[in-house]
Amino acid sequence: MEKNSLLRTDKELAELYQRHVDRVYRLCYIYLKNPVDAEDAVQSVFLKLIKYPKMFNDRDHEKAWLTVTARNHCKDVLKSWWKTRRVALDALPEASSWNGDEPSRDVLARLLSLPEKYKTVLYLYYFEEYSVKEISEMLGYKESTIQTQLFRGRKRLKIDLGGDFLE
Repeated sequence: MEKNSLLRTDKELAELYQRHVDRVYRLCYIYLKNPVDAEDAVQSVFLKLIKYPKMFNDRDHEKAWLTVTARNHCKDVLKSWWKTRRVALDALPEASSWNGDEPSRDVLARLLSLPEKYKTVLYLYYFEEYSVKEISEMLGYKESTIQTQLFRGRKRLKIDLGGDFLE
């Protein structure tokens, strides 16, 4: 990518998409808890990327930008009129897009049931492998707050799982 150019080529956009689509989808799924809504959110995030006029400094910068953009978009979706006023159809079975055995699904279900402040930091720390410092910069909290949220989130997850999976 040229530093002077404000537009990305189709090839550069395709490479960015291939590099980050799974990560963005997982993050959107964590927030929205629905594969269809997560796919819509991924599409919106990458449309924002296409319209984003600045170039990234490096791959870490693009990863952080996409993570923060996905998080903010999902929060906006959750606050939207449509999301807050529609009736949940709990009777319909939800097809899981996560592969794995039953214990992994149980862990995911328990992670999704945690309050947002815990599930967000746990996801960023364990799934995206961000450091506490990076998470604090992304979310705008002190490092000690992130460490406390990680500790409390792990503790709640361990209690929910009966201690079997984290030991």
